[in-house]
This record gives sequence, C-alpha cells and structure tokens, in this order.
Amino acid sequence: MSTPWKLAITADYAEADGSTIYGDIGLGSLAAHGIEWSLVGEAGRDLRGEELEGFDALVLLSGTPFGRAQLEGVTTLKHVARFGAGFDSVDLTACDERGITVTNAPTGLRVPMAHTALTFLFALAHSLLPKDRLVREAAWDRKAEHRGPGLATATVGMIGLGGIGRETVRQLRALDLDVIAWNRSPRPEFCAEVGIEQVEFETVIARSDYLIVTVAATAGTRHLIGAEQLAAMKDSAMLINIARGAVVDEPALVTALQEGTIAGAGLDVFEVEPLPADSPLIALENVVLSPHALCWTADFAAATGAEVLDEVIAVASGDIPRHVVNDPTGPARP
Repeated sequence: MSTPWKLAITADYAEADGSTIYGDIGLGSLAAHGIEWSLVGEAGRDLRGEELEGFDALVLLSGTPFGRAQLEGVTTLKHVARFGAGFDSVDLTACDERGITVTNAPTGLRVPMAHTALTFLFALAHSLLPKDRLVREAAWDRKAEHRGPGLATATVGMIGLGGIGRETVRQLRALDLDVIAWNRSPRPEFCAEVGIEQVEFETVIARSDYLIVTVAATAGTRHLIGAEQLAAMKDSAMLINIARGAVVDEPALVTALQEGTIAGAGLDVFEVEPLPADSPLIALENVVLSPHALCWTADFAAATGAEVLDEVIAVASGDIPRHVVNDPTGPARP
C-alpha cells in the first residue's frame, strides 16, 4: 500500500492506548501492515458521518447502530468489520448501495459461547444462585429447598444449529447428554456425526427440559419464542437465551416465569440493553442474568480480535476476506 490504510475504531469500547473493554485485541499489530488506526465517536451516542469521512475501514466493537445516518456524506469507507458474530445492528442494504464490504468474526467466539450455554445450564440444573444466597445469608438449614433438577435424565433442546449451536451440541454430547435440535434448514450430516435427532420446532419446544436458543437475530426470528411457545414447554423446563434479546418475547417470558409456566431461565441478552433497573426479571429468583458478556474471557478476546483484524488486513491488502455477510458488488437489496 502506497499510503496508509486508515482504520476507525469505535471509541465506546476502546481507549487511546489500544486497550478495549474486551482486553487486548491486537491493535498494535496493525502498523506492520501499513494500517493506521484512530478512535471515533464516543460512548452514549451514535456515530456521525463526519467522523468517518477519510477512513477506509471501521471496526464496530459494540452493537451500535450503523446505517444510512452514519454514512451520510461518507465517500471513503470501504469496509465495516463487526467484532463478534452478530451484525443485526448494521444496515446491510445501505452498505451494499455504497459498495462497502461488511464482515463479522463468527468463529473465534464459538467455544466461549458454547461454554456460556453450559455455564447457564449447570447453574440452573444445580440451583447455583439460590445456594450461593443461602451461604451468604447463613441459611444452611434451607438447602434442601434447592436441590436442583439435575441433568442425568434431561433432554436438552437446541434452537439453531449455526456455528455456535453446533459447537454447543458437540460439548453437550461430550458430556453424554441427550440432545434434540431444530434448525431452519436440515443438518443431517452434522446430526448423524454427533448422534442427535433433528426435530420439528414444536417438538423441540415440547420435549426439552432445557431449551437453548442460539439463532441469529433476523426479521424472521423476532419473538420466535413467544407466549405460545412458552405455554407449550414443560412447566419444569428452563430457557437459556444466548442469541439476541429480540428472539424471545420478554414480557411473555416474564409472565411465564412469574406464573410458573416454565421453571426458570438463563439470560445473557435482553430486548433492551442495558436491562432497565425496573425490569421484573431482576426480582425473579428463578432467573440467572448476565450483561451480554458471559463469554467475555481472555481467550474470547484474543481469538475474536485476531479474526477481526485478519479481515481488516485482508481488505486493506486487496485480498478477499473470509466472512463477508453482504453483497457490496451486487444489486441493491429490496
């Protein structure tokens, strides 16, 4: 490259020294590839077009909205890279129309996300949080009230067999757990490989003792789990959502948890984030909550950071990136 490739990094999750809320993601390695990076924007507000003009690429460290408003007046941007698998906050149509390549980083977080699902699973199966409270409250005499349903005879249902879903299934099967799954398209080779049954959506809802949701957030998956599905679950069943908050109808879930339609939930994502302080979920004792960050570990940061920067380096070098999620060379999306 004859002139430096200029990369913008969203400042909501990063500091001027290259550190981020996730830890060190390797920004110091970019200089060797002729890439200069700078922070843009600030926490608490959306990006502005004038902040992005002059940059060749942008790394979105968070789920901050990115669309036509952010592209207003921008002529230089060629690449938008999402830190992580989800790209529902990015307007792909707006990027297509301007020939901007959008990439994500879906593989580095698959194992940490599978571990996230397992963390919720074990916490719910063994009533970890109620038992933690008993110790803190010196109420050991109440420990028989929280035996936990366990996993030995349980059926774990998967909603979604994408990259994270498949890795979660592999880990569940390594523990010799009984697993059934639903996916929008057939996955016969994978299901045969790991020894699970792929079933209809209604079947996985009805049969699961623990239901793990990992589908991508799209218009078609909004409130995929709603009042009807919650009512069809066993009253002893528990829901684990590590996908996106909008996949589950949150008010319907609150009602189901309050009325005992289902027994509990583990939630890393919410329809509104941060979760409002007056959310009924906070007061519920049959729910384990995490601030969309349970997978945030040192290995997650290193793997995902390397994957994001590999995409940036590829585009800057004129190579084809691995994880393109839009069609910047095709016709505009409807």
